Amino acid sequence: MLKVGLTGGIGAGKSEVSRLLVSYGAVLVDSDKIAREVVAPGTPGLAAVVAEFGPGVLTPEGALDRPKLGAIVFADPGRLAALNAIVHPLVRARSAELEAAAGPDAVVVHDVPLLAENGLAPLFDLVLVVDASTETRLDRLVRLRGMTPDEARARMAAQATREQRLAVADLVIDNDGPLEELEPRVRAVWEELRNRS
Repeated sequence: MLKVGLTGGIGAGKSEVSRLLVSYGAVLVDSDKIAREVVAPGTPGLAAVVAEFGPGVLTPEGALDRPKLGAIVFADPGRLAALNAIVHPLVRARSAELEAAAGPDAVVVHDVPLLAENGLAPLFDLVLVVDASTETRLDRLVRLRGMTPDEARARMAAQATREQRLAVADLVIDNDGPLEELEPRVRAVWEELRNRS
């Protein structure tokens, strides 16, 4: 089994890279998806978040109000650390379960947005970084995700710098251009991963 840590700043195109890798045969362990699962209604994770942040972070239906929680934690590093202390151990435990279920010859890609921030590179056989310029990422967040420029900059500022991510990279996929340029780059990386596994 080859354990790959996949990361990239918000708006870099990590989701598209992971989708392509899965289409080639990778087993994906998506930390963002798992992070949503571990705070779903009725979970101990959601109860812990409410205990920390209060019932104001819930929707009327009792689900986590992500925009409301995001406004709190992305404006205050201390509050973000408190949230991470709740969610990250739950995500790690579920990720380990999914990895254990993959076959011994699998290329397991762990999609980890905060890999560099949390010093997680040593947990993987190699780290793959999806890279795009700050300008490209800002444009994508505003144009494709509907954020204001200030919201996008705040999200980007809450993450590792581009230099910090590149410092932990074993392989880098440049995703500064259009989508049609991305696919051949990801396919070449997939061949490299298969060779290493």
